[in-house]
Amino acid sequence: MATLLDLTSQGDVATITDDAYLNRTLQLMKPQQLYELWERQQWQSQAIDLERDKEQWAELSDEQRDEHLWGLSSFFVGEERVTTQFSGLVMAYEDEQEEAFLTTQQVDEARHMQFFDRWFREVAGIDGGISDRLAASRADVTDAFVELFDEHLVKMGERLIANPGDLDTKVEFVTNYHMVIEGTLALTGQHFMLDYYEKNDLLPGFAEGFANIARDEHRHVAYGTWFLQQKCADERHRARVQATLNELLPLAAGVLVPKGYAIGDEYEFFGYTSQEQAEFAYSALSRRLKVIGVPLGATSSAA
Repeated sequence: MATLLDLTSQGDVATITDDAYLNRTLQLMKPQQLYELWERQQWQSQAIDLERDKEQWAELSDEQRDEHLWGLSSFFVGEERVTTQFSGLVMAYEDEQEEAFLTTQQVDEARHMQFFDRWFREVAGIDGGISDRLAASRADVTDAFVELFDEHLVKMGERLIANPGDLDTKVEFVTNYHMVIEGTLALTGQHFMLDYYEKNDLLPGFAEGFANIARDEHRHVAYGTWFLQQKCADERHRARVQATLNELLPLAAGVLVPKGYAIGDEYEFFGYTSQEQAEFAYSALSRRLKVIGVPLGATSSAA
């Protein structure tokens, strides 16, 4: 059975030469356009009706609740991590339009965390403050999750805060945040979970909020794709993106695996097989990297 790690090591995406890259540059939405889109796509985390969620949650078995909480907990903790670690990228803006958009993304991440906290408090019934609910959710995340979010993301953010003008670190941070964490992990989980909740008419309040979150994150990933496309006209930055992916994709493959399983095991995630999950994640990432101009599966070291 192929995993995300197996698929990325196959090198199915052909190397793109400088000439080919220049000839196939696409018109992506720029930060100013993404900012204007953000203004049109507002939603309120505290306004979504969760009453039906409470009724349905009470009817689920303990085993069913545990299955849902594993997926939801990873997103809750992940939203907290990306909210607190985003300041360095905001500080690293290169013009006022990029600055405006990046500040909207940090607001988005805080709103996502607020929505998850509200759902865990009102529906799952976890008492205390937000820190208590985050601590309870952390019991469900994997070692690979901790290494990716608490170590790599935090260290990259600290380097950007220390030196916002460090373009090499900015490229690494965007590769991690927008390509791996959001573009590969978050959008994959959202795709399958939303499909499951909608098909089963389950937790409609959560599904509404989660769909809003997914829409926000597609906007974020669009920024990351635009930014890396601009920078990867330079071979040095293409090499750095490749090196960062080589380092982090094995961790990402581990994050996708539920507790109690290992990479390579067969399992189901919200009704879909691990194979289907891995293929979706791989396809989503490879499409964006083609636009950026970086081959997936290549071995390279940053200059």
